[in-house]
This record gives sequence, structure tokens and C-alpha cells, in this order.
Amino acid sequence: MSEPELYPPIAPHASGMVDVGDGQRVYWEVSGAPDGKPAVVLHGGPGSGSDPISRRLFDPTVYRIVQFDQRGSGRSTPHVGDRDVDLSTNTTWHLVADMELLREHLGINRWLVFGGSWGATLALAYAQTHPSRVSELVLRGVFTARKSELDWLYNGGAGHLFPEPWRRYVDVVPPSARDDLLTAYRDLVNSPDPAVAERAAVAWSSWEGAIVSITPQPAFRARYGAPPFAVAFARIALHYFTHGAWLDEGQLLRDAHRLAGIPGHIVQGRYDAVCPPITAYELHRAWPDSTLTLLDGAGHAVTDPGVFAALRRATDAFAVRR
Repeated sequence: MSEPELYPPIAPHASGMVDVGDGQRVYWEVSGAPDGKPAVVLHGGPGSGSDPISRRLFDPTVYRIVQFDQRGSGRSTPHVGDRDVDLSTNTTWHLVADMELLREHLGINRWLVFGGSWGATLALAYAQTHPSRVSELVLRGVFTARKSELDWLYNGGAGHLFPEPWRRYVDVVPPSARDDLLTAYRDLVNSPDPAVAERAAVAWSSWEGAIVSITPQPAFRARYGAPPFAVAFARIALHYFTHGAWLDEGQLLRDAHRLAGIPGHIVQGRYDAVCPPITAYELHRAWPDSTLTLLDGAGHAVTDPGVFAALRRATDAFAVRR
């Protein structure tokens, strides 16, 4: 990563909590130009929380950069790491509604929507529901929660590329439950035995940490394998994925016509083992107003070669739009 790929670090100049109902309070923060072009950054996971580095992909003299922690994540409350937290009011459509509440709370009419991985899923769901509120879209590592995508990642496909971490992932599940590893892991992560739940969460999260980058990254493995992160990440992500993210099969591609008139950039690693590029390619074909950049030296991680630079080029291109 070369420094010109990113704008200099900046701190938020405003932050707060917004009550979105159901006993949930969502943390938000704003950085960049107070009167600038609004852009909202959607973090991945679901459950990983917002990251300060994301705002460095936007020109701080042009953009008013909004970040928030989705329900149960980061600094939002209650946190999903608490095993007593009810997840029944934490769905894709609750998050879409939260975004609208936050937009209104901040007095924003339209905003650029930026998201990677799960953040791209949420960005598409929001834009297809509220297209008049979206000025542009910038997506990375596209994921649409189709069964084929979930099966690739969690039920065997990616294991052909990463056999050693795949074996560690599978070995945690009893042989009798290996026909559907997602469901098996959901049950283990929600076990009444905290030791069983933690072991499963660490194994599930560590699998993704092992394959997220084009080359093995000790920092990713350490982060994804740390119990405080893994327990929350696994619990909320498995809640979403075992429900198909509350989307009809193929819905986000089927309804891509709702994005008509919204210009967008899609940045995708050619060797993304978490979210294979076929999904980004299919979305691009279904969305005529999009531009697709396939990076031959990158996988899924935003820190992989060329990803930061491509994303900054995308936000810079839209910085001059009015």
C-alpha cells in the first residue's frame, strides 16, 4: 500500500447516538467537510463495525463522510456480543430503515452510498428500496447473499482453494451435521455452553480470516481469531446468513433495474475467494449505469494490492458530480 492511495487521517467533527426503535441505539460520526457532498460508508460483516481507514478514501475537502455502526455492532447498543441480546429485530430491512432514520436525523437529502462485502449487500438493498435518496454507489467485493454464494464460502467451494484452514473449520462440526455447515455453526455458536459457543465462533471467524486476503496475513488471522471479535461476528453473521439475509433468492440482481439512473463503480478482486467476481460481473451486466474494475492482483481484503487506489479513483470521480 502506497500512501497516495489514501487521503490523510482525519478525526470526526460530530458524533452521536440515534434511537432507531426496538431498544436499539445506533452510533454515528461525521468527518470531512461539514457542508460537503454527503457520503455514507457501510461496514462489512455484518457485525464488524466501522473503520477509521474508510474515510480516508474520500477527499475531506469535498465530502461530508458519514459512518455508523449497524445494529448490535461496534459502539451501537445493545451489543450482539451479549448473549442475552435478542436478534429478532436485527435484519437487513431493519438496517435499511435505520439508514433512512439516520439520513433524516442528519438533514441529508441524497447521499453517495459506499459499501464493501456485506456493506455492498446492504448498499444494494437500500438503493433498490430508496433510489431517490442515492446519488451514486461505490461497491467493493460484491455479495448478494444468494445460496450459491453462501455455499461457496461456507459449505465447500472455497475449501478447494484453502484445504488446510477448511479442514480446521469442518473439524469443529460433528460428522452427522456436516451436510449444512452454516446451520450447524449457527447452532454451535448459540449453544448454552459458553465454551462450546466460543470455540465454534473462533473456528468460524478464523476460516474467513484465513482466506480474506490474496496472501496469508497474520494480522487478519489474529483479529478474526480473537474471541471478543469472533463471538460477536459469528453470532450476528450466522443469524443473517441462515436466513438468507431476508432476501428472496437472487433478489438484488433481479431488482437491479431499480438502480437505473444511479451511476456506480464496482471494484472487485479477480481472486476474491470470499465473494467470487462472478457476482460483481452479473451485477454490472444487470446495471447499465455501473463501471466494473477487476483487479488482477487482489482478493477480498480492502488492503490487497490496488484496492485502495481503485476505490479512491471512484470517489474522486464522483467528487466533481453535481
